[in-house]
Amino acid sequence: MTTLTESQKQALTAAGGEPLRLLDPETNRSYVLLPSESYDRFKALFEDVPFTLDEQQQLLRRAGERAGWDDPAMDVYDDLDPRRP
Repeated sequence: MTTLTESQKQALTAAGGEPLRLLDPETNRSYVLLPSESYDRFKALFEDVPFTLDEQQQLLRRAGERAGWDDPAMDVYDDLDPRRP
């Protein structure tokens, strides 16, 4: 693992917890330095291994539950579906 330089530490402190954008002057490519906890939350978006169908359905179900879709008060919307008999 590479360690931070003193300059990078100072820039992170100045960023106040926000991700830090870095520029490689030789390649003119930009990079983002952020805490590993933040990266871990989103790393699945960058991985090449796709979720299985079962994993996708489980993630969608959890997202729906967090959004309150399993609340009994939401059942009224099922009755408004014109496709239901």
